[in-house]
Amino acid sequence: MSTPDALLMEIATTVEAEQTNQMPLTVVVHGAVITGRLVPERVWRQHVAELLRDSQRLGPFAGIFMGPTADGEGRAAEAPSHLHFHLARILQGHMGIPETGGMYRIAIADVSAWTAGDFGYVDQ
Repeated sequence: MSTPDALLMEIATTVEAEQTNQMPLTVVVHGAVITGRLVPERVWRQHVAELLRDSQRLGPFAGIFMGPTADGEGRAAEAPSHLHFHLARILQGHMGIPETGGMYRIAIADVSAWTAGDFGYVDQ
């Protein structure tokens, strides 16, 4: 999107301001469909840092993710530029990758389509 969708921007700003992870969202980014729950950047960074800290090889990178967010206190100083997904999956064919969900950071400007709600597969 050359000009980000105003409604999507409002959703992202609300998630950041209220520190909530209850907004399910599905987006299309460069042809990939990604579905999951939005979380504030601070929460996303903290979770990624915890995952890295537990890794012997990747532990040194954990501190990078614990750095300050936009205003240093977890609140965005201006409109967010990225969506932060928790337990997200890339939908591919008949499966979601990874099955358990991952942590994705997506530039709002790269979102070409979106819908409220997350999608999954049901075995029939």
